[in-house]
Amino acid sequence: MHPDGVNMHVIFVVLKGVSLSACSVPWKMSWDELEALCRRERLYCRQLGVKRANVNEFDVEFLCNYKRTKEEFYLVKWKGFPESDNTWEPKRNLKCPKLMKQFHLDLDQELRRHKRRGTPKKLDLDVATFLVQKAKVRKRLQRWEGHLNHKRNHPGRIFVMNEVDLEGPPKNFTYINNYKVGQGIVLDEMAVGCECKNCLKEPVNGCCPGASLHRMAYNDKGQVRVRAGQPIYECNSNCSCRSDCPNRVVQKGIQFDLCIFKTENGRGWGVRTLQRIKKNTFIMEYVGEIITTDEAERRGHVYDRQGSTYLFDLDYVEDVYTVDAAHQGNVSHFVNHSCNPNLQVFNVFIDNIDERLPRIALFSTRAIRAGEELTFDYKMQIDPVDTESTKMDSSFNVAGLPSSPKKRIRVECRCGSDLCRKYLF
Repeated sequence: MHPDGVNMHVIFVVLKGVSLSACSVPWKMSWDELEALCRRERLYCRQLGVKRANVNEFDVEFLCNYKRTKEEFYLVKWKGFPESDNTWEPKRNLKCPKLMKQFHLDLDQELRRHKRRGTPKKLDLDVATFLVQKAKVRKRLQRWEGHLNHKRNHPGRIFVMNEVDLEGPPKNFTYINNYKVGQGIVLDEMAVGCECKNCLKEPVNGCCPGASLHRMAYNDKGQVRVRAGQPIYECNSNCSCRSDCPNRVVQKGIQFDLCIFKTENGRGWGVRTLQRIKKNTFIMEYVGEIITTDEAERRGHVYDRQGSTYLFDLDYVEDVYTVDAAHQGNVSHFVNHSCNPNLQVFNVFIDNIDERLPRIALFSTRAIRAGEELTFDYKMQIDPVDTESTKMDSSFNVAGLPSSPKKRIRVECRCGSDLCRKYLF
C-alpha cells in the first residue's frame, strides 16, 4: 500500500525486452518496493527507471552497522527490501558517499555521548541499535518534510531536522495554509476593493488603508512601516491593482526557506530561517482553527496540563474568537516564545473586514541572520517602532489602540534571554 493509501499501478512494463503495452496490474506496495521487485525479478520498467543497464543496481536506504577487518564493511538496508535481507558489503561496492558521511557523523556523536574516542573495529550492539533507530527517524522526518512541502501553497520551502534525539514527526498535526473556520463561525468577505492604478504613489480615496487613516502599511520594498498595534489593510481580491501591488504582502505567503528543528535545551521543536531576513519584513502568518473563546477556555485547561498551548486570542476589538493551532497549523505552530524576540505580531485584514477576526502576521523586528531561530513574545506588548527606519509619523499615539493578539500560556519560560520573565501567566 502506498503511504497515501493509494493503490499503485504498473501502466507499462517491459519484460525481458518484450513490450506488454496492454498490461495494467494493480499493486498494493510503494514505488520503492515495486522498483526493488522489478530488479529482483529482472523486470524492466521505464516509469520506474529500471533498465537492462542498471537492473542489477540496488539502492541503499541506510547503513545499519560497521566493522573493519582487512577492509571496511557496512551492514546495508536495501531500499524496498525487508531488514531480513540486509547484507554486509565492502566499502568498495557501495556508491553512497552522503549516506556514509551521515552514518559516521551519527556514529561519532553517539561515541562521544558514551565518552569513547576513535572508531572501533566492531560496534557494540547498543551503538548499532541507536544508529538504526536514528536512520529510521531521519527517513520518517524526510517523508514528513516532503508531505509539508506538498501541502504548502507558498514559495518558501520547509526543511526538517532533528540531530538531538529520536523524536519523529508530531502526531495528530495537519498542515494548513489558511484559517480553518470552526463550527458556527462565518467569515464576511470584503465586498469593495480599491480603484487605484498605483496604490503606493497615487492612492484613490486613501486606497484600502483608508480605514486606518490612509497610512500605507508598507514601503516600496514591502517592509512594514507602521507601529505594532495599528491595523494593516491590504488590497484584496476585488481591487483593481495588480498582484505586484506593494500593498499585497501577507497574502503572498511565506517567502523564505525555513527549517523546523529540534532544540537542544528542552523547548521541543523550533523554527530557524535558512536565509538572511531584513528588518520589518513579513515572515509568516499564525494560522489554525478559529474557535469561540468559550471553546478555547475548555481546551486551554487540557493544554495547561500538557505544559504547552497553541491558543491565540483574537482580542483586537473584542475577545470573541481564538485561533487554535494545536492540531492544525503551519510553520508558526513550531515557533518558540522568547522574552527578547525577533518577530512582532501585527493585525492584518485582507478579504475579511470583521475586526473580530484579524489575520495574525509575524514581522521581523530587526535583521535576522541565516541559521538564527525565529521567536516571538507569546505575551506580546506593543512596543514603539523605530520611526526613522520605518518613516512613521512620530505624532502617532499608541495609546487607545485595540489590543494586540496574544497567546494563552501558563507555563515556565525557558527562552534563556537576559530579559527572561521566568513565567508566562
